[in-house]
Amino acid sequence: MDWEWFAQQMASMARSLLARDSVEATLDEITSSATDLVDGCDAAGILVLHGSRVRSLAATHEMVTESDQLQQHLGEGPCFDAAHSSHGQRVFRIADLTAEQQHWPGYAPEANALGIGSMMGFLLFTEDEDFGALNFYSRKPGAFTEISELAGFLLASHASVALSSARTHAQLEQAVGTRHIIGEAMGILMGSRHLSEDQAFDALRRYSQETNTKLREVARMICEGGSLD
Repeated sequence: MDWEWFAQQMASMARSLLARDSVEATLDEITSSATDLVDGCDAAGILVLHGSRVRSLAATHEMVTESDQLQQHLGEGPCFDAAHSSHGQRVFRIADLTAEQQHWPGYAPEANALGIGSMMGFLLFTEDEDFGALNFYSRKPGAFTEISELAGFLLASHASVALSSARTHAQLEQAVGTRHIIGEAMGILMGSRHLSEDQAFDALRRYSQETNTKLREVARMICEGGSLD
């Protein structure tokens, strides 16, 4: 590994990640960089696990999504173990999926049938019941070395910070959008029903509770229809 080149590429990637305008674009940049920067990596993707439900994000190859779906179907696999580890395991590396795997007797042979020879993964975040990992795949057994693992860990560390920033930005944008549409709906109610600001907000909140509808959706309905009726 040419670590000087790697450091330059990481610096370039960090600047590029900060320039992305959405969470999806950030994830795509992360997985695309993984195949370029980590020796032995043929494909990469981000697995998000909520309970036993799996989502595949920014996969660079179909075998990534197939592997994620396989783990969900079987209820076993390295990502499931990492997600539910009481020891907070942050890294896993499976050298040879052509060999028998004691921990994943169902997953290993079927993953190998998908064309996966070896894989490794790195924890990106744990939040409430959500778990996210950046996973690397190779068609060859023994493709990932300790050097690959170190490179992957450095990439995942940068990715975790960038992803957290992107998610925070997206949440802020959503919050601003929600406040705007609620304000617009309150204005409509104040004008049509001759209500004060507090009375308009109380009307929104009361309708939201009575109908079990999110406040944002109630506001959107008013903006589109002109009333709560």
